[in-house]
Parts: sequence; structure tokens; C-alpha cells
Amino acid sequence: MFLDRARIWVAAGGGGNGAATFRREAHVPRGGPDGGDGGRGGSIYLHVDPGETALVDYRFKHHFRAEGGGRGTGSRRHGKAGGDLELVVPPGTAVLDDASGDLLADLVATGQRVMIARGGRGGLGNVHFATSTHRTPMHAQKGEPGEERWIRLELRLIADVGLVGLPNAGKSTLLAALTAATPKIADYPFTTLVPNLGVLDMAAADPADARRPTVADVPGLIEGANRGAGLGHAFLRHVERTRVLVHVVDLAAADPEADFAVIREELRLHDERLLEKPGLVVANKLDLPSAADHLAAFVAARRREGSEVVAVSSLTRAGIPELVAALGRLLPDAAALAAPPEPAGVVVHRFDSSHEGFAVEREGDAFRVRGRRIERIAAQTDFSIDESAERFQRDLERMGIDRELRRAGVEPGDVVRVGGVELVWQSEPWA
Repeated sequence: MFLDRARIWVAAGGGGNGAATFRREAHVPRGGPDGGDGGRGGSIYLHVDPGETALVDYRFKHHFRAEGGGRGTGSRRHGKAGGDLELVVPPGTAVLDDASGDLLADLVATGQRVMIARGGRGGLGNVHFATSTHRTPMHAQKGEPGEERWIRLELRLIADVGLVGLPNAGKSTLLAALTAATPKIADYPFTTLVPNLGVLDMAAADPADARRPTVADVPGLIEGANRGAGLGHAFLRHVERTRVLVHVVDLAAADPEADFAVIREELRLHDERLLEKPGLVVANKLDLPSAADHLAAFVAARRREGSEVVAVSSLTRAGIPELVAALGRLLPDAAALAAPPEPAGVVVHRFDSSHEGFAVEREGDAFRVRGRRIERIAAQTDFSIDESAERFQRDLERMGIDRELRRAGVEPGDVVRVGGVELVWQSEPWA
């Protein structure tokens, strides 16, 4: 089954808790703190595997979680780091945040790897919080939660040549004539329901030509495909990465000129840059008598537009050598053909303005404090330990959040939420 879209939930592992322990050894009174740090949680990565051609691995399994970090223990022993989770995707996979729709990564290069969920940091043990005036700290950090999110994977085929046209224009028959591919072929529209790929061996026509470009047969487009009509909306993105676009027109149809105009308009409405790609027009089905009636006028119209036309019969293979030669002129040399049709992938790094800053806002009857740093501190605080809760209060005062909450009108008894932590505001310490 060809699966070119998937929605998955990824959760990185949380960091292990730091330990609040003290050295206990004969003849060593007041040994002091010796709590070890928690291990970091495992992260989740996507990496490109050229052996994958679809997102079928994510057809039934949609939830993925990395291993959490181990807890710290006494004698300053650190917890074990959680194992990272590697998920494979085929070349040409775009990764989008499901909530915002933002592009996170565009993976086209073999071996390219991107982190999509970062593991939480391990909590520090109490050995880190001993000072000259406070030699027996009970405070140790909890592990930081790992990132979790829903993401969308969208495959956009990386092919050198893309065949586009109306349903039943003969694209699948043409693919079979050009390559060793064996797509389903029948004399009715929408025979092709998924893209088919084949490899064109240029050496068959010219022994000195070692190029082997890939050819993609995209399911038939109809008018309105850019808005979701027919099958086109789901597959138009598969022609975005092709080097050469081949417009296949059924010359035996009632009005080949109108059919050609429909395809051009749908490509333009989807992405105008598609019309700027190198390409040619294939006038297909020359074996049918009615095709000869349209050939001269159709070729003349394309020449006036500056488009190259190759007349073929995919069924009898007439004109196929000329088409292969025309494609050879449009395609780059073997060295360039070995590289992806687009630059080697994109990973989007966005500046997080709330990393050090914060914001206070009303959330129904409660108050919400937002800010990456304070949310991380809250997640790593064990509020069941008075010393840890008092330390968190001092962090609020040092960062100016305490003052901002008072300015926003917080009163004793009000609920204040920081990340996943819910606290009750009191006149002195927090509860």
C-alpha cells in the first residue's frame, strides 16, 4: 500500500530525578550530601532511509515514546541516560507541526537526520545545592519532562521526471513503455489511484549514457484538483520536486486543446513555479484514428507558445525513442542527477522569545504564567519538600514573576498555573 501522509504522536523520555541522599559511612560523621544526578531522557529522531518509498510504517502505529532517564542514587551515582528512538522516513518527507502547521523539517537527502522531540534533562542531585551556610540540603531536582507533540508527515516524491495529465490520458501506459514498471492499465478513468515509479535506462537508447532517471506517474488531475476535486489535491504535491514535467495529452479526446489548458491551470493554481520547470508535451495515442485529426493544430499551438511536443503511441511504442532523446536533453548530467532535485533538505530553527522571558495572563478564574525557563523550573520542583517549594518562591521573586502576578491582581486563594503545575497563591509561601 502506498501511504504518503501520516499523523503521529511523539513523546521524548523524561529526565530521571536527582537524588537527595547523604553519605553514611562508619567513622565519617556528618558525611554531607552525595545525591547523584538523574539521567537525561531519550530524544526522538527522524532519519532518511533511501530504502523506504512510503510512510507505510505509520499506517497502524501512531504513538511513539522514547525511554526515560534513570534516577540518581547515593554515592553520587548518576542515573542511566534513556535510549534515543530513531524513526525512518523515505526521501522527500516534509515534517510539520500538527497544531500550528509550521514546517519543522524537509528531509530529502539520504542519511539526513533531525530531532523532533527533545528528551528532558536529568534533575540535579542535592550535592549541587550544598553551600558554606547550608551543608545539608534536602532539595534535589526532579527530571525535566520530555517534549511531546503531534506531527504530520507528508511524502513528496523525489522523481526526475513527472508525468501529469487528465485521467485516461495514457500516463501509466507511457510509464510502462519508458521503464520496466508494471502499473495497472485499463481503458477507464482513474485506473491509477496512487503514484507509480519507474526507472528509465538511458543506456538502452545510447550505450554511452549511464543516466538512470526516475519517472513518476501521478494520478490523473481534473478541473478543480487544486481545491480537492478528484484525486489531484492529494497528489499535486508529488510533482513539486521533479526536475522535468511531462504533460501527457490524449490526442484522440474530443478537445485536446481544452484538456491541455485544464492541466496547465491546475498546476498554476497549486504552485505557479511548476510552470517554470523544464518540460515538454507528449501528444499520446497516435494509434487511434481520431488523433491524426488533431495533431497538426495541437502541435502548431504548442510551438507558438514555445513548448516542445513529442507525438507518441504508448501502446505501439511509436515515438518513444524520440521522447527518450528529448528527455535526455532536458535532464542534467549523471553527476547532477545523483544529487536530490532540490537542495539537501531544510531544518527550521525558530527563535523562542520566551526562553528567558515570561508572560502572565488570566485563564478563566486562574492565572497562567508562560515562559520556557520558569515552566522547566516548576516541572523540576518537588513541592512536597518545603525547601524545594521555598527555592521556587525565590526563583519567582528573582525573575520578577512574583511582582508581575501581584500587578495582574492575584489574591490569596487564587490558582496560578505554571506549565503542568497548579499552585495556590498565599500571602507568604506557596501551597
